[in-house]
Amino acid sequence: MQPNSLPIATVNVGMTVVDSTGDEVGSVTAVQMPGTDVRPDTVAGVAEHLVTTGYLRIDGTGLLSNDVYAGGDQIAGSVEGEPAVVNLRVPRDDLHRAAS
Repeated sequence: MQPNSLPIATVNVGMTVVDSTGDEVGSVTAVQMPGTDVRPDTVAGVAEHLVTTGYLRIDGTGLLSNDVYAGGDQIAGSVEGEPAVVNLRVPRDDLHRAAS
């Protein structure tokens, strides 16, 4: 699959992110396409996987929320709506917490 045909290619900073249960996760603060070698601030192993798949950094919502990362492979097949919403194929608990 060409990078421009991946769902992550349609994501922009500021978009709202919703998990697979319909709960709002937060808003996109950064988008990295696959293979850019920009390492996310998370644990080893996970960080390398995210570099390979591309990732979103999401400013979390709710009490005691932290920023989280969603891998490009966790984004549902389309980014839809007006305003555009990023739909994930996983629940919030499956996202990777940022280290800081």
